[in-house]
Amino acid sequence: MMRWTLRLAVLAVAVWAFRAPVETAPAKPTINPGKGTLIVGTYPDKFWVIDEATQKITGFIPFSSGLPRRTTLSRDRTRFYTVDATMEKVEIIDIKARKAVDTFTMSTPAKHVRIRSLDVDPLHRFVVMVVRTAEKLVDRYSIEPSAILQYDLKAHKVVRTIPWPNGEERESANIQFSPDGKLMYMFSEQDVLIFETDTFTQVDTWELSQPIENGFGRLDFGSTDVANDEPGFYTAAFTVEDPVQHKRVLGIGRVNLAAKSVDFFTLGPITGNVSFTMAPGRKRAFGLVQEIGRFEFWNFDLEARRLSSRVEFKGRPRMSLKTSSNGQVLYIYNAGETIDLYDATSYKYLSTISLTGDMTSELFVFPQGTL
Repeated sequence: MMRWTLRLAVLAVAVWAFRAPVETAPAKPTINPGKGTLIVGTYPDKFWVIDEATQKITGFIPFSSGLPRRTTLSRDRTRFYTVDATMEKVEIIDIKARKAVDTFTMSTPAKHVRIRSLDVDPLHRFVVMVVRTAEKLVDRYSIEPSAILQYDLKAHKVVRTIPWPNGEERESANIQFSPDGKLMYMFSEQDVLIFETDTFTQVDTWELSQPIENGFGRLDFGSTDVANDEPGFYTAAFTVEDPVQHKRVLGIGRVNLAAKSVDFFTLGPITGNVSFTMAPGRKRAFGLVQEIGRFEFWNFDLEARRLSSRVEFKGRPRMSLKTSSNGQVLYIYNAGETIDLYDATSYKYLSTISLTGDMTSELFVFPQGTL
């Protein structure tokens, strides 16, 4: 009887095991960064082109002037204006054709003109550069003061030297142009100076040094990312100092250059620097906090005007931040030859793109259909 009972029990277990559904591990969700194209300058002499969806390198753009050190993207997103590592040569690249269409330098064997910053006219007529010149004389080098130059791209020559506002020389200048190229906005430490671009005469001043509300401190410009902004607007992380307790407060400001207005909201006290990048659609933005031993992702809800989340993560000693073409993935790049991908909602690490050379320029994200 016991043998028969044992056989029935074994048979019952076998039948149950046959009928019971097999439990499988849930499928790991995949995060789609978009179907765009990533381009980044690398050591020693090229830009790598990466398919965003597959995270694979699909080609490269050669850079014939040496190492691509600093790259400015034109407002219509068709050309790169790249300064080489010597800071003396500029190579203009047709991004879609993946080739250089022009180069220029202002240096001669005896005179080295080094480009500190470069801004491009939206109509590709000229560039405005801050330069410093070193001339080799018989017994010494003569170092000239920094100067703002307008360089005509068609005539290949310097058209004029633009005087420094109030005669205050600087090493660089924060400049933006109006969408039609008729006005140039120069952001100083105090105000925004407005120039017409025919003769570069100052025509107006926007006194941003004045508090936007009574009892409010002066807005200080911080990190910005114009790639996903509207032409004529400037959205950035700003800091303001409480005039009573002298504590720094972080906020997000949307600057309307034409209307000379700022839509600003505060987020709270800040002790370190926060980089800023805006997601497509301009409803969300992200920040990257970098302090010794502490790295954080910040998520800004621009519609609700608040900091929606902040998460600490294991970073690297030096980092830059970009959003993917659909805003679902965050790219951490610089320094080195890898780009790390993080989920923009959970901030979980996803994968890494490996290049064959250290990155030397900003990471550019082109949505599908723009190249």
